[in-house]
Amino acid sequence: MLKKKPAACFVDNKYCPGCGHGIINRLVAEVLEEMGIYEESIGAIAVGCASLMPETFAVDCIQAQHGRAAAVAAGIKRCRPDKTVFTYQGDGDALAIGFSETMYSAIRNENITVIFVNNSNFGMTGGQMAPTTLENQKTTTTPRGRNIAETGDPLNVINMMKDLNTAYIARGSLTNNANIMKTKKYIRNAFEAQQNSEGFSFIEILSPCTTNWKMDPIKAMEHIEKNVTPVYELGVFVERGEKNA
Repeated sequence: MLKKKPAACFVDNKYCPGCGHGIINRLVAEVLEEMGIYEESIGAIAVGCASLMPETFAVDCIQAQHGRAAAVAAGIKRCRPDKTVFTYQGDGDALAIGFSETMYSAIRNENITVIFVNNSNFGMTGGQMAPTTLENQKTTTTPRGRNIAETGDPLNVINMMKDLNTAYIARGSLTNNANIMKTKKYIRNAFEAQQNSEGFSFIEILSPCTTNWKMDPIKAMEHIEKNVTPVYELGVFVERGEKNA
């Protein structure tokens, strides 16, 4: 029996074929619906591919300025603590122009949930190098491959966050059914942490960008398994309740 489309996905998504955003949108929608909170949730949506989400997602959303989604979400949550508030951001938005907003929300342990999509490039604007771009990865601004001697190492923001006073931090991927279901579990744990006023929760999701990687969907998933996951380890890095143990 096919699972029905969640009510929060009121029309088909508008992402590129093979893009991971469509899967992630559905996972967020399923979790919010299964928890019975999608009509009482508010999203702070980033600039970039993430900005397509409000066109297909039946949840109240505010379009944040580039990089400011975490700050906007923190403001919403402080004004409306009764709402479930989340950001939906790509790596360029959250970790380039928005690095300060993302990190200081974690440092302050704001009671929000950040959904962070890592596809290792600026997807909507042409595939430029992002903070998460891998060493030697070719992009439109690194046509010979990323030179970390010039640009520094790929940014692993979870390594920076995991020792802070946060509620829940995890990284998942979309490469197979098992990983998709783990990622859905991580998303639910993040929203449950917020509902219980435990503080800041952060879910990073390794996602394919078939258009800018110039790969078909199968090769893109293989690339994540072979090349991306060794750099960005999967799993839970801050367990709920750890700081109270």
